[in-house]
Amino acid sequence: MNKNILKQLNKAKESSISLGVLSHSKRILVLKNIIKGLEANKKQIIRANARDLKNFSINDPMRDRVVLNDVRISNMVEEIKNIIKMPDPIGEIFDCRDRFGLKICRKRVPIGVVGIIYESRPNVTTDVTCICIKSGNAVILKGGKEARESYIILHKIIKNAFLLSGVNSEAVQFIDPKIKDSVLDVITANGLVDVIIPRGSSRLINFVRENATVPVIETGAGVCHIFIDDSAKINLSAEVIFNAKTQRPSVCNSLDTLLIHSKIAEKFLPIVAGLLVQKQVEIFADLKSFQVLKNLYPLSLLKKVKATDFGREFLSQKISIKIVSNVNEAMKHINKYSSKHSEAILSENKQNCKKFLSEVDSAVVYVNTSTRFSDGAVFGLGSEIGVSTSKLHARGPMGPKEMTTYKWIVTGQYSIRS
Repeated sequence: MNKNILKQLNKAKESSISLGVLSHSKRILVLKNIIKGLEANKKQIIRANARDLKNFSINDPMRDRVVLNDVRISNMVEEIKNIIKMPDPIGEIFDCRDRFGLKICRKRVPIGVVGIIYESRPNVTTDVTCICIKSGNAVILKGGKEARESYIILHKIIKNAFLLSGVNSEAVQFIDPKIKDSVLDVITANGLVDVIIPRGSSRLINFVRENATVPVIETGAGVCHIFIDDSAKINLSAEVIFNAKTQRPSVCNSLDTLLIHSKIAEKFLPIVAGLLVQKQVEIFADLKSFQVLKNLYPLSLLKKVKATDFGREFLSQKISIKIVSNVNEAMKHINKYSSKHSEAILSENKQNCKKFLSEVDSAVVYVNTSTRFSDGAVFGLGSEIGVSTSKLHARGPMGPKEMTTYKWIVTGQYSIRS
């Protein structure tokens, strides 16, 4: 392991103990000082971000994930304010019972040291850090080189907020993206890092899952589907598809695959195509949908689907389309190709909706709703450290409470077991 990284991880581990017992008011003070730092240094943040953006062409769909501007910095501030308003997630005593003369309870406690491996999206730096502070966890930040300049200034703001609050700033460690093999160092740091959360491409997540020796909560990769049932309201459904695909295509909860009931395909496709063409969405269509679309959608944007176009997270203005015979075929396709992130059914058939909710195995399942709502702030969690596609230890959007665990607290009267 790199000596500098080892030193950083040891500092984080040591400081996690004091941070875990820090008063809620003191943790809130750190968060408030981070807000002040963001607002006072907005111009400097944007200038640093501009240096990162020089590495992206204006048409690169990934550029949007790196951009920081006045609006996005204001959104970062609002997310921290939401976290501040939430109740203290640690210290709760719950599930108490009296057994054999013992008082047995659970107490909610921090996880310890949380390692975040992420790409692009420099706003993740403050989102995850503030959730970890709120939940009493130290955090290791390992961002990608594509947003290095933005990460550096945000980390300085965070460090300064700790110092202004009189709190040990070693609880947040920033691993320089330039250090070779630094991801591998962090994800194999048993005893120093308690959990790893990767946020980024399927390539990054697969690398972490295959190489980590530290426990991993998978997040981020979203291959999201929406099924249009034959009873769905056609025009409203088209609006949902347009929103799910085009509102912000570079994020993990944007739509990737559209499944359409065969009974309404010929009526629905021309309507939704009229919307998608406004954003120049490239369509990868199965044979049946291609036949419907070929005379009404620009051929430069229409392709015949390949097997690899299903189960693909596009993160851009691209979508795959398949016509299915019923809800069962739709669910079979979803359960085969889904990344277990977010799936939706648009339908007026209550039985089909109930069936979809019960049998689709994903973290978030929707009825008559865009997948774009899969978000910690939307779900009332203040913000999110990621959207977990795992089944252990948390699932779906994860806020401060999901960054805790518990320990058993047992009180006796010099009790012995007979």
